[in-house]
Amino acid sequence: MAWFPNETRLQLIFTCPQGGTLQQPGNPPETANCVLIGRMLSRVTDKWTVLIVRVLGRGPCRFNALRRQVGEISQKVLASSLRDLEENGFVSRTVTPVNPPQVEYALTELGEEFLRPVRALAEWVLENHSRIDEARAKFAERRSEAD
Repeated sequence: MAWFPNETRLQLIFTCPQGGTLQQPGNPPETANCVLIGRMLSRVTDKWTVLIVRVLGRGPCRFNALRRQVGEISQKVLASSLRDLEENGFVSRTVTPVNPPQVEYALTELGEEFLRPVRALAEWVLENHSRIDEARAKFAERRSEAD
């Protein structure tokens, strides 16, 4: 960061909305890629999105059936997550005009493509959860010894 005097750099660090992350000169494409990736990841990697996509990977589903299969999700959060997934092109919503109307959700082509990394991540978690639990236990033990 030699291209900023120390005082200016400190001022930028404290006023930068990203908590001090500064764009480096000569590297704008990488910065733009990071911004794009970060924005997209924030849309698609929350807990409920991943679980909903995983369930819909088994086939189209109506709202209440989807809610039962996902688990402890509120109706409000499921509805909001489905709207976000539909807005981003991962899920389609089909309304059958009967009384009462039936609504079915399914993965779009983009959603099916997204299902591949979701499944890979789920498999990785299942294969490695014991290692993560072990690391967390060791960390907690070290922290309690230090206190």
